[in-house]
Amino acid sequence: MKSAYGFATLAIHAGQAADPATGAVTPPIYQTSTYKHDRVGELCGGYEYSRAGNPTRTALEQCLTAIEHGTRAVTFSSGLAAEDCVIRTICTPGDRIIMPNDAYGGTIRLFTKVLATWGVEAVPVDLTNLAALQQALSVPARLVWCETPTNPLLKVTDISALSDICHAAGALVVVDNTFATPVLQQPLTLGADVVMHSTTKYIGGHSDLIGGALITNDSELGERLHFHQFADGAIPSPFDAWLTLRGIKTLDVRMARHCDNAQAIVRFLGEHHAVDKVFYPGHDGADSHQMRRGGGMISFLASGGESAARTVCENTTLFTLAESLGGVESLIELPAQMTHAGLRGTKLEVPSNLVRLSVGIESPDDLIADLDKALSGSPR
Repeated sequence: MKSAYGFATLAIHAGQAADPATGAVTPPIYQTSTYKHDRVGELCGGYEYSRAGNPTRTALEQCLTAIEHGTRAVTFSSGLAAEDCVIRTICTPGDRIIMPNDAYGGTIRLFTKVLATWGVEAVPVDLTNLAALQQALSVPARLVWCETPTNPLLKVTDISALSDICHAAGALVVVDNTFATPVLQQPLTLGADVVMHSTTKYIGGHSDLIGGALITNDSELGERLHFHQFADGAIPSPFDAWLTLRGIKTLDVRMARHCDNAQAIVRFLGEHHAVDKVFYPGHDGADSHQMRRGGGMISFLASGGESAARTVCENTTLFTLAESLGGVESLIELPAQMTHAGLRGTKLEVPSNLVRLSVGIESPDDLIADLDKALSGSPR
C-alpha cells in the first residue's frame, strides 16, 4: 500500500515506533518463546507463542510491508524457506510452475529436486523472451516465478508486461527481488502478486544473518502465507529479525554506494583485455526495464576459460572468495564451481569461465586496483 512517506523514511520508521514501556528508540529484542495469559483464552499483550508471533518479528514485517508497498509480510529463517512456503501455499500436487532458465542454484534445486517429489512440475523458460513465456503458458500454469535480475547472468525482466501475460493466462506472479531490493524496483506496484527476498543479502546487508521474507498486497493470500509460516515453523529468531531491521535502516544509502561502485567497475571491466563480456543491467544496451539503477552485482566472462576465471577468483585481496552477496564487503566467486555447481552437465549450467562479483561499499579505486591485479595474474 502506497505511503505518503519516501523510501528512506519508511525504512527507518515503519514498524519502529519508540517502545511504549521504556521509550527505547530502537525496537527491543523480545527473546522469549511464550507469553503470559491474563485468564484462560485472554492474552495479556496480544502474543501467545513466538512461532505464531513475536514483537521484534512484527516490527520487521511491518517495515518490509511498507517498503515494498504491500499489505502483509511474513518472514522466515532463510530465503529458501520463504520460497518453499509460497509454493506450498499457492500450489498443489499436479500444478505446473514456470521458472527462469537462469536462476539461483538453490531455487532450481528446490523446484526440481524437492518440490518435484511433491508433484509440482517446474518448467525453465527465458522470461526476458515474452513470446517464449506466452508459448509456455499455452499449457496452464499455476505460478510464474520471476527472478530479476537473474542470478548469475543478470537478465532483467519487464515485470509489468510479464504480470499482464501471466494474469491473462490465470497464473500468479512471484518476483524474487533479492538482487534489486525495493530501492531499485517494487514489483507489487508493477503487477506482481508476491515479492520474495533472501533477507540474508542486501536487506540485512552485513553478512551476519540468514533470513527470508514474502510480501503481498492480497490480504487473503497474506493470511494463507501467515498460516503456513505458523504451521511449518521456519521462522527467524528475534535476534535475526532485529539484525534485519537494523540493516533496513541503511538500505537506501548502501544501495546508492553499491550502484556507484558497480558502475565504476563495469566501466573498468568493459575495457580490460582479460575480460570477454560483462553482464550488468543497462550495460552495452541491455534493457534494465523498471530498475532505477543497475544494482551491486556484476558477472563477467574471463578470457582464457575456466582456469583464467579460477585464477582471478583466487588472486583478489579485497574481494573475498565466498558465496552469498549483498554485504558491505565485496565478494567474488566462480558460479560453475560454487553457487551453481549442481547445474553442471544440465541444460541450465552456467559458463565455466563466468565470474560473479558482489560489489561492496569500499573505496572504488581500491576495488578496481584489486581486480586489475587479479586479472593480470598477479598473486595476492
